Amino acid sequence: MVALPDRILMSAEAYLVWEPTQEQRYEYWDGEVVAMSGGTRNHNRISFNFSKLLDDALGDRTCEVYIVDVKVQVEPGQKYFYPDVVVTCDERDTDPQLVQFPCLIIEVLSPSTEAADRGKKFAKYRQSPTLQEYVLVQVAQPVVEVFRRNEQGKWVLSEYNLDEKLRLESVNVEIAIADLYRQVQFEPETSDNSV
Repeated sequence: MVALPDRILMSAEAYLVWEPTQEQRYEYWDGEVVAMSGGTRNHNRISFNFSKLLDDALGDRTCEVYIVDVKVQVEPGQKYFYPDVVVTCDERDTDPQLVQFPCLIIEVLSPSTEAADRGKKFAKYRQSPTLQEYVLVQVAQPVVEVFRRNEQGKWVLSEYNLDEKLRLESVNVEIAIADLYRQVQFEPETSDNSV
């Protein structure tokens, strides 16, 4: 048995050649290759629902919707991430391996990725001049957070609950939050009755 190193380091050029040949997906952070963790059924269902709703709504436009297996070039030669769903409407996006000009990125949160999705990843995604909206979708409860770049270039947060409709200005699409959570089974909340 061969032990794998705790950290895999390589150049961005080597990563872009090596990573598509792997069975598992890996992100790239400043020279370090980071394995992607698996998701739950609810995580997968929400990602699928979101991508299907977007794809159906954008079917007659030049926008492209990608799910899970298409990476986003966040910083050339430095950072490449795999969002749960990404949309590009930019005709310059012609690379067969990745999206360079996203307008909308959606991350479905999980306990192992939530801190990075809210923190380090969002900080890097914000540097993309084409990104207009960044959406975080809760799995444990029906809550969707949308960070939208306003006319002054500032990111403004809006929250949506199960009975509301989400308007995605970046692609001019409206989606019912209930549709995003179709077939998602929430775990019942437990109450602590001990005294």
